[in-house]
Amino acid sequence: MGLFNFMGHKKKANYPLLIFSIILSQSAGILGSFFTAPAIPTWYASLAKPAFNPPAWLFAPVWITLFTLMGIALYLVLIKGANKPEIKKGAYLFGIQLLLNALWSILFFGLQSPGLAFAEILVLWAAIAATIWQFNKIDRRAAYLLIPYILWVSFAAILNFSIWQLN
Repeated sequence: MGLFNFMGHKKKANYPLLIFSIILSQSAGILGSFFTAPAIPTWYASLAKPAFNPPAWLFAPVWITLFTLMGIALYLVLIKGANKPEIKKGAYLFGIQLLLNALWSILFFGLQSPGLAFAEILVLWAAIAATIWQFNKIDRRAAYLLIPYILWVSFAAILNFSIWQLN
């Protein structure tokens, strides 16, 4: 019994599409890391942070997990038939939130602008919520897989705001 059989998927798994969906999602994290990694030991280390700031080592495993869940969610939507209007809308919203996700790293770490990044993360949060809403219309499991993501981005928004205010 494969992963998607136990998840209630009735068709045979399309592993190339699954791998593509996960790699696409991970690519946002990879792009963001080009801006994040150099800033962590320098600029970010020099910032005042709130007491609830997680240790730096936690961010990579959390994001790798979230991007994997996002990829599986996208797969569960695309497997329903990419030519259907509701699926096209879901994929479009997913793409927007994925680009906004990468943009946040560019704004926060690349441009070193917590204020601008905070404004952008609010837009990102709304895009994730819209994606969850649309995915729920197509495959409830896909929507559920995005819940940890929106929760983490909610926490990240509070952290971003706090860092902006402290600096």
